[in-house]
Amino acid sequence: MPIGHYPAVLGHEGLGIIRQVGREVADKSLLEGDTVLLSFHTCRKCSACHTGRLGSCPHMTSVNFVNTARADKTSPIALPDGTPVHGQFFGQSSFSKLAIVSEDSVVKISAPEESLRFLAPFGCGYLTGAGTVFNALNPTPGAKLAVIGMGPVGLAALLAAKSVGVRDIVAVDIVEAKLAIAVSLGATHTVHMGKGVGLAAGIREVFADGVDYILDTTGVESILQGSVDALAHDGTLALVGVPAPTAKIELNALDMLLSCKRIVGVIEGRADPKVLIPRLVQLFHEGKFPVDKFTKCYPAENLSEALDDLKSGMAAKIVLSWEGI
Repeated sequence: MPIGHYPAVLGHEGLGIIRQVGREVADKSLLEGDTVLLSFHTCRKCSACHTGRLGSCPHMTSVNFVNTARADKTSPIALPDGTPVHGQFFGQSSFSKLAIVSEDSVVKISAPEESLRFLAPFGCGYLTGAGTVFNALNPTPGAKLAVIGMGPVGLAALLAAKSVGVRDIVAVDIVEAKLAIAVSLGATHTVHMGKGVGLAAGIREVFADGVDYILDTTGVESILQGSVDALAHDGTLALVGVPAPTAKIELNALDMLLSCKRIVGVIEGRADPKVLIPRLVQLFHEGKFPVDKFTKCYPAENLSEALDDLKSGMAAKIVLSWEGI
């Protein structure tokens, strides 16, 4: 992380059991023993927050990454020698057996115990991919959608599109194993970028007129440029992956006008976690959002093994368990 304060406990997706409720918590429905998912924090004061588009809060960076402390500016965590540790990263700091969490970041859920290990990523990655499809793109069944990057965000977007009946979905990646996962989950076409095929050419080889929607999870400058060229008339490109600060897209203004193309930035699926997470959990239980097929759980002490599996493509999404520690 290039921004923020250190030392800090990181972790931006978590699930656990409430062990204690703070005396100033306003939501009286939160009780000890409740199962909760953890998600991002927002200001709760801007127009985006007031209209349910919490992912579009203009203060996302400051409240989740910079001002990672309690309202009184003190830290909830310290090292054994008393050194303060910033502990409300992304509203939660969930890389820990115990997390001191803002109530705004808590979403109470009901789920069988055996499924809990698969649900932690619903707080960010899966919410981001699915929310972008539901809230920003809203494709019709007859639309053509390309998802670039078959990591957890891209796979969640694919599943969300399938859940609303989209029939034509192009999965794009550079790893064959990830494309195979995408096909098993319902992708109807694939473009393997690792074989020297340009993005626009690869997509237009599948659909000559381009696609109606492209959801990019990579943030890679060349991919973003190719995405604009791969859009069909009246197409929309959703920028979801974080690009480098210097990344640019070159546009021809007249072409953008005449082709009626749009480029939109989408953070956290433009979603309210307290609304979208229960919807995704319900879809999971109905078998329409089967993230268990690509999510792998590891004991927290096996982090190195988990990262190796992630890099090799053996696991598309890893979850760390603190059980027994």
